[in-house]
Amino acid sequence: MYYRRKIALSLLQVFGNELDKIQIQKLLFLHSRYKTKKKTYDFVPYKYGCFSFQANADLYTLKKYGIVDETSKSWKKIDNTNYLIQLDKDDKKIISDFKVIYNNKTNDDLIALTYKRYPYYSINSTIADKYLSENELESLNNFRSFENDIVLFTIGYEGISLEHYLNKLIKNNIKVLCDVRKNALSMKYGFSKSQLKNACEGVGIIYIHIPEVGIDSDKRQELNSQDDYDKLFKLYAENNLIKTIDKQKEILNLLIENRRIALTCFEANECQCHRSHLAKSISQLKDFHYELEHL
Repeated sequence: MYYRRKIALSLLQVFGNELDKIQIQKLLFLHSRYKTKKKTYDFVPYKYGCFSFQANADLYTLKKYGIVDETSKSWKKIDNTNYLIQLDKDDKKIISDFKVIYNNKTNDDLIALTYKRYPYYSINSTIADKYLSENELESLNNFRSFENDIVLFTIGYEGISLEHYLNKLIKNNIKVLCDVRKNALSMKYGFSKSQLKNACEGVGIIYIHIPEVGIDSDKRQELNSQDDYDKLFKLYAENNLIKTIDKQKEILNLLIENRRIALTCFEANECQCHRSHLAKSISQLKDFHYELEHL
C-alpha cells in the first residue's frame, strides 16, 4: 500500500475511525506542512480551500478495496488494521499529536485555521468571506497573480503531481490550458482528459484539447537519445506543422483573447517534447508579437 494512504488511514484511525470529508482534507493538508522523510500529498487552492485531488482519489480506491466507506459527509475506516504502527517515527508522532491538538475542532474551526495560516490556499474559495475579515480578504490579493503580459507558455507534467502542476499554472496566472497530445490519456493520475479538464475548471482555468497538433504514440517508440527526438521532430515539422497552420492560428487567437495560455504535453524537458516545436511555429506566425516561456 502507498505510504500516503497509510497516513490518511492513520488519521481516520486516531479520530475514532471517522472524519468529515472536509476534516480529513484539512488534516492531511496540515500534515503536509511538516517536513517529513516521505512525501504524502500536494494541495491546490480550491472552492473550499486546500484540496488534494490525489487524496480524494485514494479514498475512493480504498473504498473499492473495502478498507473505508463513505457517507454523504464523511469517510469511515472499516477494516481492523492498525496503520498508525506502520508509519515511521516522525509521522506517528505527528498523527498522534493531531489527535490531541485537533480533537475538538469542527469543520469551521479547521477551515478558519487553514485560511488564516495559509492564505494562498483560500484565494479561490467561494466561502472565504465567512471565515476572513475584510482586511484578510483584501490581503488575499498578495497571494494572487495579476501578471497580464501576453505570454505563450509550455509545460510538461512528467515527474510532478497534478496539484504541483496546477499550482504552476495558477502562479503564472494562466487562463487557458491547451492539451496538445494526440491522445489525452495517461497512466499518471490526474492527466487523462476528463480528469485534467475537471481539475483545471475547478481552479478557474479553461481546458481545451487540440489533438490535431499532436504526435501519434506509435511514432514515439525507441526514443533513446536527443538525436532520436530531433529526428522525430523533423518529421513532425514536415508532416504536421505545415498542415496544421489553421489550428496554430486558433491557438494564437486564444492567446490574444486570453493573454496567458499554456501548451501542455508529458515531457518535463521541452527539448524532448513536440510542444516546443509547436510553440516555435506559432511564434513565427505573422501576428505573433509576444513572449514564449517554457515552465
